[in-house]
Amino acid sequence: MIARLWCGTAAESNADAYVAHLRSRTMPELARIPGHRGAYVLQRSTPSGVAFTVITLWDSLDAVRQFAGSEPELAVVPAEARVLLASYDERAVHWEVALDNAQPGGAK
Repeated sequence: MIARLWCGTAAESNADAYVAHLRSRTMPELARIPGHRGAYVLQRSTPSGVAFTVITLWDSLDAVRQFAGSEPELAVVPAEARVLLASYDERAVHWEVALDNAQPGGAK
């Protein structure tokens, strides 16, 4: 399994709207891609806003390419998300999952 990690920051006033965008647009799109195995969206308050780390899980890099295109390290940040973010990584990082001990029914 492959974990794709990407980070961005939103102003506190845009944080809830960014999460709503992920919930209503991004996650349903990901769910339709064969090989997508779920996602986590982590957030924490910082002095400069709300920092996000998005972790998507995939069967393989080939599955990631169905989402990200031929250069899977390039970030996928649609225009409607860009306006909500103060900054974001231009590239994602991919990791092989060495151990998966997650329990079903986690936080929503």
